[in-house]
Amino acid sequence: KELLQYRELLYFFTWRDIKVKYKQTYLGILWALLQPLGLMLIFTLLFTKAWKIDTAPVSYPIFVLSGLILWNLFHASVSHASESMIQNSAIIKKIYFPRLIVPGSAVLVALFDFIMGLIIFLVFCIIYRQTIHWQAILFFPAGILLVVVAGFGAGTFLAALNVKYRDFR
Repeated sequence: KELLQYRELLYFFTWRDIKVKYKQTYLGILWALLQPLGLMLIFTLLFTKAWKIDTAPVSYPIFVLSGLILWNLFHASVSHASESMIQNSAIIKKIYFPRLIVPGSAVLVALFDFIMGLIIFLVFCIIYRQTIHWQAILFFPAGILLVVVAGFGAGTFLAALNVKYRDFR
């Protein structure tokens, strides 16, 4: 109930983190696109040339990119949420608000990066003429939700441990 009451604060924390993350870089939001593309290129060159892995009926770059963008969502959610309480400790000490907003905003920033990667994924599906089955329309959003919930849970747990024991960082 409190999280719904403070949803605007969640929005402002998320927007603040997105602006800070991309304002202080040369590449800006392009970095969110280049990171999964670079990893996809490395994995594709390494595994298709060296070990000749076959992923038919899905082309290998599409296969790799789908896994990478979901892994990046989980990794960024857990790592940013686990450090979020320490990074926002000054504001936490000054005013009252539901503390779950802090790791929640970190997960939403990771979700923003994921959406940028998802756009690249859909562009690559069009380029490679990858057919999309109707089951994917149901299962892919469910998979995204599962990754977000798991990342939020693990990140919140590690954030609490990180406050008490700094070794978890």
